[in-house]
Amino acid sequence: MYDKDCSTWSPQGEIPQIKYVLNAVTNGTVILGLRSEKYAVLGAFKKQQQEKFSSFDEKCFMIDNHCGIAVAGMTADARVLAEYMRSETLNYQYTFDAPMNIGRLVAQIGDKCQYKTLIAGKRPFGIGLLVQSWDNGEAHIYETSPSGDYYEYEAYAIGARAQSAKTYLEKHFETFKTADLQTLIKHAVKGLDVTTETEQHLSTENMDITVVGLDTPWKKLTAAELKPYVDALKADQPVAMDTS
Repeated sequence: MYDKDCSTWSPQGEIPQIKYVLNAVTNGTVILGLRSEKYAVLGAFKKQQQEKFSSFDEKCFMIDNHCGIAVAGMTADARVLAEYMRSETLNYQYTFDAPMNIGRLVAQIGDKCQYKTLIAGKRPFGIGLLVQSWDNGEAHIYETSPSGDYYEYEAYAIGARAQSAKTYLEKHFETFKTADLQTLIKHAVKGLDVTTETEQHLSTENMDITVVGLDTPWKKLTAAELKPYVDALKADQPVAMDTS
């Protein structure tokens, strides 16, 4: 009876509805983000719903030229928040003739998610976001939670098997600050690789990498751009490629 709405506390001091949506994020396919002084990179492992008969889920979405997101959890909810973020950045650009500060937008997403936890008859958003942006000469990685929490990170991962990615990022994050774009992408690919199951392998089809940064509008790497990193992962050899 305690999980009928999100305004009723259980005897254990929990709100089950929020617990459920946090589990939805934890069980979603893994996404990660990392940044240097000049670039922010997101990586996502994409799942195929039915082998050979369906396309892979979309996990990364463009918000503006200087911002993008990766999602873990209920993709339908992610599309609602993505449309809201696009509308806000477009309105800000029209009103002030300048790109919107994404830290402010992330705070608005936190308020929007938290509002859903206050009213009976509504359910929380079942989605966690990693947000990449280039604001005022700096790269940023933010994380939002269905509970309304939001944080900024040097590097972070959420979703299924995210702990393996976090462990990898913790070992290398001190080198990210001065790393070039190619190195950041390589770390993102390796971070995703350690989360895959034994029988699964990263490919250009089941992985998305997006970048934004200095003189680099938001872009999703194509299969041709990802292939050298996948090949280098298998061969453990350096990559020589221009991603500009």
